[in-house]
Amino acid sequence: PALVVYLWILAPLGKLGWLAAFFYAAATALRLARFNTQPGVADKRYFQGLPCPAAAAVVAGFLWVGVDYGLSGSAIAWTGLGIMIAMGALMVSNDRYNSFKEFDLKGRVPFVFALTIVLVFAAVSYDPPVVLFGVFFGYAVSGPVMTLWQIRQKRAARAADSGR
Repeated sequence: PALVVYLWILAPLGKLGWLAAFFYAAATALRLARFNTQPGVADKRYFQGLPCPAAAAVVAGFLWVGVDYGLSGSAIAWTGLGIMIAMGALMVSNDRYNSFKEFDLKGRVPFVFALTIVLVFAAVSYDPPVVLFGVFFGYAVSGPVMTLWQIRQKRAARAADSGR
């Protein structure tokens, strides 16, 4: 994704675009190295840092939306720069992301879950670039939001304990 986005979007920014693409590629390598070297993680329900495939989906989705709407690379270069840096930073962050490993699709599947899957397919078929970009961007944002929410809850709990 870093090379493709550089060639289609970031090249007009010169060295700054090159540095953003390099940062994204280096962050991806660091994220994969951390994932492979971590000993058994206590909670399998969460990833530490944005998973590389999700970051790649955000970057590729942004590119796809730009191409689908006929936007030139120079028109979206600064936004692309921000997305590349943000996705790279989220991959190496300590934010927790839901791994969705707790879903058991081998047993009986609830009706609401099956209906949700049908609605997701309908939404994706309506406008694939925008919907897929939105879904993966929402997932990327969920990590920092969940981290800030947990920090707020811990502070509230500490304040409640000190007030007793």
